[in-house]
Amino acid sequence: MRTLNVGMVGYKFMGKAHSNALQRLGMFFDPGVKVHLKALCGRDAEWVRKAADQFGFEEIETDWEKLVTRSDIDLIDITAPSNVHKQIAIAAAKNGKHIFCEKPLALSVGDAREILAAAQAAGVKHQIGFNYRFAPAILLAKQLIDGGKIGTIRHFRAKYLQDWIIDPMFPLVWRLDKSVAGSGSHGDLGAHLIDLAHFLVGDMDRVIGMSRTFVKERPEVGVMQGLTASSSDSAEMKPVTVDDATLFLTEFENGALGSFEATRFAAGHKNDMSFEINGDKGSIRFEFERMNELQYYDAADDTSVCGFRTIQASEGCHPYMSAWWPVGHVIGYEQTFVHEFFEFTKSIAGGTATAPDFTDGVKCCQVLDAVDKSITEERWIKVSSI
Repeated sequence: MRTLNVGMVGYKFMGKAHSNALQRLGMFFDPGVKVHLKALCGRDAEWVRKAADQFGFEEIETDWEKLVTRSDIDLIDITAPSNVHKQIAIAAAKNGKHIFCEKPLALSVGDAREILAAAQAAGVKHQIGFNYRFAPAILLAKQLIDGGKIGTIRHFRAKYLQDWIIDPMFPLVWRLDKSVAGSGSHGDLGAHLIDLAHFLVGDMDRVIGMSRTFVKERPEVGVMQGLTASSSDSAEMKPVTVDDATLFLTEFENGALGSFEATRFAAGHKNDMSFEINGDKGSIRFEFERMNELQYYDAADDTSVCGFRTIQASEGCHPYMSAWWPVGHVIGYEQTFVHEFFEFTKSIAGGTATAPDFTDGVKCCQVLDAVDKSITEERWIKVSSI
C-alpha cells in the first residue's frame, strides 16, 4: 500500500486534533493509503520537538518554506493562524503537494481565490477543515433534506455561542488580533455556520449584519495554549481589533430565509453550535453539545402523536457509524476530524473529488466579506458582488 507522508504546519489546538485523527485513521477506516506523520513544523524548535514527540511525528522543521519543498512530503496540512494560510498553501501547490487547510481559507475572499487558483493549476487535491459537516447526525440531516423529508426549506437559523473570553482581563491572544486572525467570532465561529448553511440549504443571495466588540482593550498575552492563556500583572493593555459578536440575516438563492449569531460572550455556553431548519413538510434541529442526536419533526404525523422525535444517530446504517463501536456507543468531537481526513486521503488514493474543498472555502469567505461590508455600509449586500 502506498504511503502518504504528512507535513503539518502548526502544533497547537488544531494541530493536536489533526494529528490525533491521522493517527487513528487506519485503525477504523481503509482510505487506500498508509498515512505517515513525517514532519511537524513550528517556529520554536524546543516546543515543536515536544509536540512532535507527543503527536507521533518522525521529524521537525522550523521553516515551512523548507517543508513544502521536501521531496518526501506528499501532503501539507495547515493548522497555523489564518494570516499565513495563503503563502503556505500557494507554495505547497506550486511544489505539487496535496493541501488540507483549516478554516477560514484566507483573510479575504481575494486571497482565498488565489489559493484556489493555485491548487487548481497544480492539479493537487485540496480540502478545507469544516469538520462539523462530518458529524453523523448532520450527514443524516443532509440525507433527510435531500430525500424530501422536510420539503421546501423556508428557514435556517443558526447560532454558535461560546464564553471563553468573557473575562475582560483575558489576554489578547492571536484570535483577537485582526492582522493574524482576520476577524473574531465572525470568521472563527460564524464560518462553520455559513458552511453548514451552504451544505444543507444552498447558496446565499444577499446579507445584512451587525457586530460589536464589547471589550476594547486586553492585557498583552504571556503564555497561550489552545483556548487558554495567561499574562503578567504588569502586562501592557492592547486594543482588541476583532469582533466579539456578529449577527447577520440572509436570503438564500432558493428563497429560504436565514439568521446567524456568533459570539464569545454567551455566559454558560462552551461550544454551543446549533441550527434548526424548517420546511413545509417538517423540521430538523441539531445541537453539537448533543452531537449524536438529531431531532426531526414530520408535519404529516397524526396530531395525536406529532412532535419532535429524537434520533440517536449511532446505528450502523448512519454515516460512518459502522466503523466505530456497537450500536448506542456514541462518538465525540475528535471523530469528526477522523471522518474528514478519511474522505480526503481516500480522494488522494483514488483520484476522486473531495468536499468541502477550496471552492467551498472561497464561498465561505465571500459571505464573510459580504457581511463585513454590510456592517460597514449599513445596508444589504449581494453576495455575488463580492
